[in-house]
Amino acid sequence: MTSPLSGKIALLTGASRGIGFATGVALARAGAHVVAVARTVGGLEELDDAVKAEGGTATLVPLDLRDTDGIARLALALNERYQRLDVLVGNGGVLGPLSPLGHVEPKAWDEAVAVNVTANFHLILTMDPLLRAADAGRVVFVTSGAGTNHRAYWGPYSVSKAALNALARTYAAETATTNVRVNLLNPGATRTRMRAAAMPGEDPMSVKAPEVVAEKIVAMCLPEFQETGKLYDCTHGRLLTMQPPA
Repeated sequence: MTSPLSGKIALLTGASRGIGFATGVALARAGAHVVAVARTVGGLEELDDAVKAEGGTATLVPLDLRDTDGIARLALALNERYQRLDVLVGNGGVLGPLSPLGHVEPKAWDEAVAVNVTANFHLILTMDPLLRAADAGRVVFVTSGAGTNHRAYWGPYSVSKAALNALARTYAAETATTNVRVNLLNPGATRTRMRAAAMPGEDPMSVKAPEVVAEKIVAMCLPEFQETGKLYDCTHGRLLTMQPPA
């Protein structure tokens, strides 16, 4: 039986651990060639081993998402080699400091915005022509409930995820009449290093494994997935409509 993403090229950020690592394995299992982006070389090499164990292939790209010139170079390389991009999963992100806004260092604020928002803008900026060149370009950005549920002390993360939601919503509206589909996924409570840092007293076994989220992401990357401008909430297990921008 043909794998659902056989022959497809999938770019994945934040691929070295957690949800990104699990998604890389799941994309490979579905037949995609995974272009895996992360800062941690060791984590990328572990992903490569896991992808090979699934009979898949990967291209490893050690890259800090704050390196916007590096993102542009990656787009040029993908264009030269494949002339298209079938799947983009914007998963890379940082938690930032959990503290009152008045105590947040500007450098930490800038990093949260750079990684969680600006990097994804540059991915859209550089990868949009490649996604449009694909038969069925699929984009999934990993967001958070913090993007709509604004709590004290979560400022940098909450604000940056809210901006990511608006970014994805805008891109979905701009590509609504094309073959590109753009959606968001809120994983909810998931067993990751970021979750452990945010919730240090929580039993990690009380929340779902990253592999559960990865399967949802891959389902949204399939050519037959025709929804766009939606948010899949893993907590409630349903697609939520995102209103288009005014």
